Amino acid sequence: MTTLLFNKPFGVLSQFTDKGTEGSPRPTLSQFIDVPGVYPAGRLDRDSEGLMVLTSDGALQARIAHPKFKAPKTYWAQVEGIVTTEALAALRNGITLKDGPTRPAQAKTIASPDIWPRNPPIRVRKSIPDSWLELTITEGRNRQVRRMTAHVGLPTLRLIRVRIGDWSLDDLQPGMWRET
Repeated sequence: MTTLLFNKPFGVLSQFTDKGTEGSPRPTLSQFIDVPGVYPAGRLDRDSEGLMVLTSDGALQARIAHPKFKAPKTYWAQVEGIVTTEALAALRNGITLKDGPTRPAQAKTIASPDIWPRNPPIRVRKSIPDSWLELTITEGRNRQVRRMTAHVGLPTLRLIRVRIGDWSLDDLQPGMWRET
């Protein structure tokens, strides 16, 4: 069994091939990982960064990706605006999105983390401050963290997954991977 931890850079698809666009292929996992037989355990949006687990173990892949197992995933979200106690309370209680209510999240404000610069940089508006949140969710709907923060009036500018279960990004740099 092979299990890899990968720090997915911004703009990279969380799959090995790009079947989406004709004539302008987008970066995929195959540009970074040349290990046969491993597959992503879950997805990370193209415009999100951070930890992905890739494994050759189908049961492990299911335990990470399937919502019934409630695998915790922790994100750092740079959001537009100042985080209020009301916004934190809403995130902690669960939010009703168009596809139904979310499970309660662990949510707290954090100081700006010491991380790599994003390329390209986020858009900055001088008249609107930004803040950082740490969110831990136990499901993984499409763009869920972004939709949750937007719902409480805090659009996400940058999203980095830093932990999946017991695995964490630690000092793994964008585009790099390590075997566990």
